[in-house]
Amino acid sequence: MCVGAPPSPGCRDLHQVANRVHPMFGIFYTIVCYMAIGPCFAVPRTGTVSFEIAVRPFLAAEFADIALPIFLAVFFAIAFWLSASPSKIVDRVGKFLTPLLVLALLILIVKSIITPLGAPQAASANYATPVIAAVQGVLDGYNTLDAIASLVFATLVVTAVKEAGFENSGHVAREVYKSGLLAGAFLAVIYIFIARIGADSVGVIGMQDTGAPVLTKSAQVLMGDTGAMVLAAIVLLACLTTAIGLITCCSIYFRALTGRFSYVTWCALFTVVSYLIGLFGLKTIIVSTIPVLMFIYPLCVALIALVFLHKFFGGRQCVYAWTVGLTFIMAAINGLETAKVPLGGIETFLQTYVPLHTIGLGWIPFAVVGFVIGFIQKSMTPAKA
Repeated sequence: MCVGAPPSPGCRDLHQVANRVHPMFGIFYTIVCYMAIGPCFAVPRTGTVSFEIAVRPFLAAEFADIALPIFLAVFFAIAFWLSASPSKIVDRVGKFLTPLLVLALLILIVKSIITPLGAPQAASANYATPVIAAVQGVLDGYNTLDAIASLVFATLVVTAVKEAGFENSGHVAREVYKSGLLAGAFLAVIYIFIARIGADSVGVIGMQDTGAPVLTKSAQVLMGDTGAMVLAAIVLLACLTTAIGLITCCSIYFRALTGRFSYVTWCALFTVVSYLIGLFGLKTIIVSTIPVLMFIYPLCVALIALVFLHKFFGGRQCVYAWTVGLTFIMAAINGLETAKVPLGGIETFLQTYVPLHTIGLGWIPFAVVGFVIGFIQKSMTPAKA
C-alpha cells in the first residue's frame, strides 16, 4: 500500500513522511523503524531462521545449542564481508534466489494439495471464529514487518520503476500500483496455502514453537530429505542476501544521519549487535519483539493512511499531528499491555469504554478521532502561503 501511495511533495522517504508530524517525531520514528528492520529484529531473524530451517533439522538435538553460535558467527561474518564491500554479485544472486524460493514454495504447496499431510485440526482459542481469526491474523501480521519495510524501501521501488523508463509521475504511480497488486496477490496465495499446510501438519508433526520447523518438517514429509535440503539451501541463501541488504541499508542511513563513523564501522556495529541478539534464538526474538511491534505498527498504518489521504486534507501538518499523536498514545499502551506492564485502572477503563481495545485495535478509533480533530482545525485555520 505504502509503495503505491499517490506521490506528494516532500514524500521521498520514511523520514520525510514522519517529519510531517513533527521534526523530532520524524527522527525518532525513523530510527525506531530502521532498528526494527535492522539489528534489533529483522537481521537477527534472518540468521536464526536460516539455522532453524537449514541446520537444526539435520543435527542431533544435543548439538543444536552448541551449533547456533558457531553458525551465526559464520553467517554474519559473510554478511559483514559482503556488506562492507558491496558488489553486484549480491544483487544478481538475490534476483536469482527470490524466484527460486517462490518456485520451491509453489512446488511444496502443489504437493500438499495433491497429497495432504492430514486433516486440519480444530482451531485454537485465538482463531476460534472467523472474526477472531481475522483480528489475530492482523496482529500476527505485525511480525512480518512488511508495512514498516514498505515505508523504508518505497523509494527504491519508485527509483527502479523510473530506471525502467517511466518518468511521468502518473505512469510511475500506475506501474508501482501494478507491481504492488501483483506482489500482494502472490504473497496472499503463498501465505494462505502455507497456513493450510500448517493446519494440516499438526496431526503428523505436532505443535511447533515457530513456523520454521513447521515448514522444514512438512517439506521432509511431502518431498523427502532431498527436497527439504534443497528448500533449506534456498532459504539460507535468500536470508543471507536479505541480511546483507538490511545491514547495508541501515548503515547508509545512520552514516548519513549522524555524519559520524565510516560506513564500514556502522556495518560492523550492526553485524555484531545482530549476532548477539541472534544468540537468543528465533522463538525468543519473536516473543520479545511483539510489544515493540504493537507500538510501531499502528503508527506505521496511520502514516500510510495519511499518505493516501494527503490530497484530501491538503497535507496539513495539524492533521498528521493529531492523527499520529492520538495513535501514539494507544500504541504505547498496547505495547505496555503486551509486555505485561501493570497499568492499573487505565487498562480497565480502556477495555470498558474504548471500542476494539480488547482485541488489540483500540488505536483505530483514536486515530479516527485524531483525524477528525485535525481536519476541523485545518478547516478553521487558513493555510500558510
